[in-house]
Amino acid sequence: MSWNSLARSPRLMANMACCLLVGAWAPAHAVVDALVQESAALVQANQPAKAFELLSAREVERAGDPDFDLALGIAANQSGEFTRAIFALERVLAVQPDNTRAKAELARALFSVGDTRNARTLFEQSRAQGVPVEVGSVIDQFLQAIEKVDAEGRSSWRGQFDLGLGRDTNVTGGPSNGLVAVPAFGGIVVSLNPGAVERADSYFSANLGLSGRYVMDDPRWSLIGNGNLGLRSYLDVGGFDSQQINISGGVAYRVERHELSAVLQLEDYDVNGNTARRQSGLVGEWLYRFDAFRQFGSYLQYSQLTYPGQSTRDTDRTVLGASYAHLWRSGLLAYGGLYLGQEAAQTAGQDFQGHELSGFRLGVQQPMSADLSLFAALAYERRRFDGQNPLFLVTRRDRQTNVNLGLNWVVAKAWRLTPQVALTRSSSNISLNDYKRTVYSVNLRHDF
Repeated sequence: MSWNSLARSPRLMANMACCLLVGAWAPAHAVVDALVQESAALVQANQPAKAFELLSAREVERAGDPDFDLALGIAANQSGEFTRAIFALERVLAVQPDNTRAKAELARALFSVGDTRNARTLFEQSRAQGVPVEVGSVIDQFLQAIEKVDAEGRSSWRGQFDLGLGRDTNVTGGPSNGLVAVPAFGGIVVSLNPGAVERADSYFSANLGLSGRYVMDDPRWSLIGNGNLGLRSYLDVGGFDSQQINISGGVAYRVERHELSAVLQLEDYDVNGNTARRQSGLVGEWLYRFDAFRQFGSYLQYSQLTYPGQSTRDTDRTVLGASYAHLWRSGLLAYGGLYLGQEAAQTAGQDFQGHELSGFRLGVQQPMSADLSLFAALAYERRRFDGQNPLFLVTRRDRQTNVNLGLNWVVAKAWRLTPQVALTRSSSNISLNDYKRTVYSVNLRHDF
């Protein structure tokens, strides 16, 4: 699911609908003291955070009082504190098992943390016990949203096709200066091949992607896979047309808010019709969904990188990383991640080909309307190589920064136009690896 579609997901729509629940349904029990009465007034005034703070301060001494716990559960739900809401509302139902308001609120909290099975049961029980017409309508919206969420957990597949036009200011990824001093040759200045020096050109790109999930007899287990084919062709500069194929497949295990997966990944990268690099390996990942708006993930990746015809460059790559994403009710999405790892040379005496690496990624996306959103992303990676470069007689150090800015515009159902600019700055103590690059592009994508 894309970040843009996530912002319009059934979970988000259902949580927006639940705001009607507070005003539409009068409390099932009489307000018994000033504290509960004040918190109810704050919730009605759209200040649930203040109500939650007020009630939280008294939870230790008042926990077990069903009127207090119900008020706390409602305020917690409205404030996005769904775990706290679950604890409070379960205390209400332990004392008052037929409290329909507590059941509906608990169902909402369970829905928000991803427990759709128990949420469905409680919503249906609340409706069966009899509720006002307007409240029944809100519960129906939740049940419809649960149906959509459950559908996402069934076997499915999806695809996308993308066409793009762009302008690349540094097709070769090389330095701007074609003259380089080589210390190993006594500091002699050599002239680089034109194919290794910065050159600009326009290009055409095309990408096709497919992904799928097959849910097994035990719905906690599923087979997952995806594939992608990407092509880029330059108009004038020869020798840099590329083709990239990525295929991955494995198993996933879902239980409550956790999802574990193990995936085999294969990649083939060709330049000008010849294989430039192959990568194969395994990725293990753990995702934890706090609720419908927050997600944490971690992963461990191991892969082998091989360069046909240049076996001294072959390395073993290991990376450990973690990420976090947060979706606000306004639709603003922010995410970030950290990672570290190493590439170890496979050939003895070629340590300078391997390196240690660390970096981070940050990004935001802000919807401007139902069809338009802006996005920005920042990535930084630091690489420290393992041995002295035999030509430049120094241990290589790289620092690379990437910035992406653009917008997504849904021009028609399942069609999205994305103009963007991507800037790369690679700073290195070896001049061959020190360069700047800017890519301007417009892509039209169709999801099917």
